[in-house]
Amino acid sequence: MTNRERVLATLQHKQPDRIPYNVEFTQKAHAAMVEYFGNPDFESLLGNYFTLLNTAPSDAWVETAPDVWRDQFGVVWDRTVDKDIGVVRNTLVSPRNVLDFTMPDASDPTRYAGYPQTPEDLDDRFFVANIGFSLFERAWTLAGMENVLTAMMCEPDFVHALLDRILEFNLAVVDRACSHAIDGMYFGDDWGSQRGLLMGHALWREFILPRVECMYRRVKEHGKFVFIHSCGKVDELFPDLIEAGLDVFNPFQPEAIDVFEAKIRYGNRLCFHGGISTQRVLPYAKPDEVKKHVRCLLDHVGKNGGLFASPAHAVPADARPENVAAMLDVLQNQ
Repeated sequence: MTNRERVLATLQHKQPDRIPYNVEFTQKAHAAMVEYFGNPDFESLLGNYFTLLNTAPSDAWVETAPDVWRDQFGVVWDRTVDKDIGVVRNTLVSPRNVLDFTMPDASDPTRYAGYPQTPEDLDDRFFVANIGFSLFERAWTLAGMENVLTAMMCEPDFVHALLDRILEFNLAVVDRACSHAIDGMYFGDDWGSQRGLLMGHALWREFILPRVECMYRRVKEHGKFVFIHSCGKVDELFPDLIEAGLDVFNPFQPEAIDVFEAKIRYGNRLCFHGGISTQRVLPYAKPDEVKKHVRCLLDHVGKNGGLFASPAHAVPADARPENVAAMLDVLQNQ
């Protein structure tokens, strides 16, 4: 089988000859692996199965001060400590300006530069376009986490208006991205903590689910696959997400979700992307324990398709390089 055939078989819940995988790195982890392998281009040798495409314009990020960046929406991110994401330092949207706030231009052609134009451009690759901070996350970066969560109870009209404006923007991006020969859309939207949903199931269904259904339906109308990234213990949402049209759930954190039980309950209707422990195994285990952990995931959760193996998040800074190498050894030598 080719890599693309393995991905498609996995999505169809069929057993591929090898379990597809995809491994990404935080900046500090990447630097550690460059030193460990002695190769600044080691990522090109990983054999990742996804080709991830950005949907941000070429001028999406502007550094306004050392380690301080402004994104395409005008949100200011302080990255003096967290170099990969950062901390939001401003509030741009309130009930007073929610209907007037200027959104970015979804039609900017630089967003889609380099996208495959025809099926022939796909080669053996599987292309997924990514909208990070796609709904709830985009709302709280614009209006403040506490403000959005409080307003769900006290000012619901404001939250509905804000989410509708974000939804309109997202749908425009989806339409343009999916007009290219890509395979799927990846939405990023953390809804969970380590122990459960940030806003609870009832509020999630009121504010998030209707827009999720709309976005997923639009992707499906284009004939593409739907991926979602949501950290935390959010498995109570799986029935809703499956009904909405979700194909692949990420990051599948084994510390928050019983990955083996989830496979049993939902594995014939939902694919999983993740499952390798970044909180306990990669930082603290021994290399042989890492290999056992990864093989167990491949053998059990990967049975009959439905698994894209990867760390439960981008490899963190505290992951031991020898453990990362052990993980890669199992993934690459199935």
